[in-house]
Amino acid sequence: MTSPEIASLSWGQMKVKGSNTTYKDCKVWPGGSRTWDWRETGTEVPSSTVEYLKKHGIDVQVLQTEQAVKEYNALVAQGVRVGGVFHSTC
Repeated sequence: MTSPEIASLSWGQMKVKGSNTTYKDCKVWPGGSRTWDWRETGTEVPSSTVEYLKKHGIDVQVLQTEQAVKEYNALVAQGVRVGGVFHSTC
């Protein structure tokens, strides 16, 4: 499975290729995407989460949304299986 490209990003709206949904905030992973309610976890990434992922050999980048989408899509274009959590109003 490949990771879906983020087709567009604007304030409060995100489109993911392969999905008919317009997201405000979303989670994407190889093979899918879904709405993400930032109130589930907040918008800050806890250092314990970053440490856990890195301990398991997963590269982690915490970036401002526009930069994160650019980096995510660049990795997708290279065929890298990548996931992300995006908040379109930050």
